[in-house]
Amino acid sequence: MEQSRKIARHASVVALATLVSRGLGFLRDATVAFALGAGPLADAFFVAFRIPNVLRRLFAEGSMTMSFIPVFSRLRSEQGQATAFAMARSAMLWLLAVVGGITLLGEICAWPIVAAIAPGFSDDPERFAFTVGLVRICFPYILCISAVALCMGILNSLEHFLAPALSPIWLNVTLILAALVGHFSGLDVAVCLSVGVLAGGVVQWLTQQKHLKRLGFSWRGERSWSHPGVRRMGLLMLPTLFGAAVYQINTLVVTLLASFLPAGSISALFYADRLVEFPLGVFGLAVSTAALPSLSRLWAEGRQEDFSGALCSSMSLTLFIALPSMAGFLALAEPMVSLLFGRGRFGPEAVAATSSALLAFSAGLPFTALARPLVGGFYARENTRTPVLVATACLVVNLSLGALLMRPLGHAGLALAVSASSAANFLILHWLMRRELSSYRLPRGTILRIAGLSALVWAGAWASARLGLLWLPAIPVLAAAYVLAGRALGLEEARLFWDMVKSRLLRSRAEPSA
Repeated sequence: MEQSRKIARHASVVALATLVSRGLGFLRDATVAFALGAGPLADAFFVAFRIPNVLRRLFAEGSMTMSFIPVFSRLRSEQGQATAFAMARSAMLWLLAVVGGITLLGEICAWPIVAAIAPGFSDDPERFAFTVGLVRICFPYILCISAVALCMGILNSLEHFLAPALSPIWLNVTLILAALVGHFSGLDVAVCLSVGVLAGGVVQWLTQQKHLKRLGFSWRGERSWSHPGVRRMGLLMLPTLFGAAVYQINTLVVTLLASFLPAGSISALFYADRLVEFPLGVFGLAVSTAALPSLSRLWAEGRQEDFSGALCSSMSLTLFIALPSMAGFLALAEPMVSLLFGRGRFGPEAVAATSSALLAFSAGLPFTALARPLVGGFYARENTRTPVLVATACLVVNLSLGALLMRPLGHAGLALAVSASSAANFLILHWLMRRELSSYRLPRGTILRIAGLSALVWAGAWASARLGLLWLPAIPVLAAAYVLAGRALGLEEARLFWDMVKSRLLRSRAEPSA
């Protein structure tokens, strides 16, 4: 139970910081929608931005961070902090060499990359060439953000979560400024945004350095191309890299298929995905981010029962947040999209297209959320093979269903295929974890009570949507009623969630670990 409380405290730091970041992110998206709309130029920018963003998740959060934290935590526990710091500096050497080479290759091969990612653009040579130019501007972002991700891994392993969680704010700020400058000065907004992406990566890197220094870490010191910790990290990273690649291919498959649909389809999917990512990023990702260092440490110390308890608690807390979020999206998709984006060049057709994609994405939200701490549980045990094999199977599900459903349902069919593959991913991983770890078991009674309360949230949100803009103030009322009802029913997750909120929003001083 103490581990669950500790994870919840750390998650509250990440959640509050991410809430600020995601709130600013919605302002960013609204600004981009106002300045750029959802037409061909917007599609070109989102394709160009998605390529380095996919590589960010592939080389940074997707594989490097997940393999770095367990090794760093084990070295720090067994050999001391100095050895762990040397391993981190050695990892940076390899990161600069490998990702730097990939960046150079991306600049050279931008044309075939766009041809592979968005082949539907080839029917419009002008849009195709424009997208290639944007890719060349955005691509170096991957080098900056990969270095940022390594800093985040170090800070999280040292139980400092606030600065890494606030890091995306700087990208959002630069993109908002870039969009406004482009719009009001008459410059090409898509080009300005691409420059803003690169500038944001540089600023993100710089903001992490003072926090590393405060915790005693310096990039000056012992390092080695052949550090044994980096070798161990590399062995873990190879399968996680492939697994992350499979996951990101899922995203690229959606972009590829959507490029054959009417203009604006890619943009509608992007905006809908951004909305779904809000609860995932604020709370779901917060829990999994806070849980990974603790799970890695518990497994390294041989405390399997505590490991299982912490993992199950993390997943139950994630579900407590994800299910009512799904209910809210299903009830409020169109009014929410209209309020956030429905202005400027983002007209009624774009609102309707984005709303249908949001409905389809929402169906997979709980499964995506639950898979994150579960995958972290496999990685904390240094079992990187299982998630890779499962992700590969789910890629086939996504591709097959996407190609099948896009004909009758258009871009909403692609979003529905993503949800189905997310469900398959979680269910298979859950089954395998139960086979490998007998003490791992999600409480069915808790799941049923959360599902029942979430159904009531849906009913309340649906009713409020019939009353005009009253649905907006109804959201915090429904959220508060949901948490209070959970506490009345004896849900430990409701108490942990309330502690998360209370410790960060109702107290004037932060926790020492923040």
